Amino acid sequence: MAKNRINRINDEIQRELSSLLRTVKDPRVCDTMISITHVDTTNDLRYSKIFVSALDKSKEKDMIKGLKSASGYLRHELGIALQLRYTPELVFEADDSIAYGSHILEVLRDIETKESSSTANEEEDV
Repeated sequence: MAKNRINRINDEIQRELSSLLRTVKDPRVCDTMISITHVDTTNDLRYSKIFVSALDKSKEKDMIKGLKSASGYLRHELGIALQLRYTPELVFEADDSIAYGSHILEVLRDIETKESSSTANEEEDV
C-alpha cells in the first residue's frame, strides 16, 4: 500500500516540478531545455531525488548548480501545490540514462550491420 502512495507522490512531484521549472528566473535554468526523467522519494517523505536531463550536455553542470540554488523556491511552491505534511527536500542529480540508451542503441546497430555484411559475404562465396 505504501509503495503505491510513494509512486503517486513521485508522479505528482514530477508533474508539478515540470511546470514550476518554467517560473525559475535563474539564467542557468531558464536558458537550458530541461526534462525531469525520474523522481525517487524516501518512504518518510523527507528527501526527494530528482533526476534531470539537459538537451545541451555542456551546460549540465551549470544547470544542476542553478537548480540547487532554486531548490528553496521550488520546495516552497511544491509544498503549496501538494499539501503534504512534509515537503521533501529536493536533491537534483544529472541523469545520463538517455545518453546511455543512445549508446546501447548504437552498439546494437553496429552488431546488426556487421551481421548483415557477414551474411552478404557468405552468400557471395556460395
